[in-house]
Amino acid sequence: MSDSSALSYVHPSPTSPWGTYLSQVDRVLPYLGHLARWSETLKRPKRALIVDVPIEMDNGTIAHYEGYRVQHNMSRGPGKGGVRFHPDVTLEEVMALSAWMTVKCAAVNLPYGGAKGGIRVDPKTLSRNELEKVTRRYTSEIGLIIGPHSDIPAPDVNTNGQIMAWMMDTYSMNTGSTATGVVTGKPIHLGGSLGRVKATGRGVFVTGREAARRMGLDLRGARVAVQGFGNVGSVAAELFAEAGAKVVAVQDHTGTLVNDKGFDMPALMAFSRDQGGIMGFKDGEKVDNDAFWDVKCDILIPAALEGQITAERARKISARLVLEGANGPTVPEADDILAERGVLVVPDVICNAGGVTVSYFEWVQDFSSFFWTEDEINQRLDRIMVGAFDHIWAKGEQHKISLRTATYAVACERILIAREERGLYP
Repeated sequence: MSDSSALSYVHPSPTSPWGTYLSQVDRVLPYLGHLARWSETLKRPKRALIVDVPIEMDNGTIAHYEGYRVQHNMSRGPGKGGVRFHPDVTLEEVMALSAWMTVKCAAVNLPYGGAKGGIRVDPKTLSRNELEKVTRRYTSEIGLIIGPHSDIPAPDVNTNGQIMAWMMDTYSMNTGSTATGVVTGKPIHLGGSLGRVKATGRGVFVTGREAARRMGLDLRGARVAVQGFGNVGSVAAELFAEAGAKVVAVQDHTGTLVNDKGFDMPALMAFSRDQGGIMGFKDGEKVDNDAFWDVKCDILIPAALEGQITAERARKISARLVLEGANGPTVPEADDILAERGVLVVPDVICNAGGVTVSYFEWVQDFSSFFWTEDEINQRLDRIMVGAFDHIWAKGEQHKISLRTATYAVACERILIAREERGLYP
């Protein structure tokens, strides 16, 4: 770790992803009892790997990219977490994302620890050939710490099933046998699972439905605003629309559209898929991106990147229910403001856990070479998500704490019990 990285590790900015995570851990300490003596385990990643990713570009020049793989905690099982390709990826961000994966897996009681990876690159500037080279070189560089029983990557921002196929193939070639279980989120015919693509968005809907029911919010006619219209945001929006809600605002990397009568979701999803974004869709009014936060709605789904709900935006949000489809979209100060205003926030570490849950199903199916139907996948996913949400809601009611702190209380207790029972080696 460089000097600057070490400083951000010890004294991060309070609004940075890692600073946000540390603040969330501090808030849960009073509810951990004797396990609090192990709390520093939660604040220190087990392992952080920084790698150079050199490739020969199509024009014959040599380019170098910086890559990361962080394993935050593996007390409960092998590391699990996505790989993102983005020009703003940093070590501190990947550390935070790996830590949130630790909490997320424990919150839904999966036998995993948390990990995360990334490359600081804009994949849109690469040809398909260059993208494959970057992926394969990165996989080779982190190959010494990943594996079906040690750390299992998955898709994240700007990565997909094709990237996972290249990662699986590279790892398999280097180990001498086909290892389908080394990654999840693969194409179906390479050991992928049915239902995986829509799993995260489906989890957002399921937890949102459960929260709405408990707070007396009828989904029929409810107004929904969605930031981020990828696999997570679009699927969640589609399911809410099918339940009778109206999706009245959508924002993605191309801009913001509003439609007070509610969007035709199948048409908007098809347009976005074909055009690479929502802008230009005929049945929507274009507004400034900042105006998205002023839209009158009942349910807000931030499903883009971290740090989107700031204190200023939290004061303007009209929603009664916020469903965190993205990782870390709400900074701690904004969390407090929303709580004071009576806005219920379903935190990322339970709300968007549908993806890692179906990734777990894929991993299990790969080992057994026996695959389930999509109906079976969805039924199992719904059962796990509803059960986890019930347990967390009860913990919140018991201690009169927010759902975020309740989720951390449930998850951190499971993580630290495993740490305590395993002991320290040597």
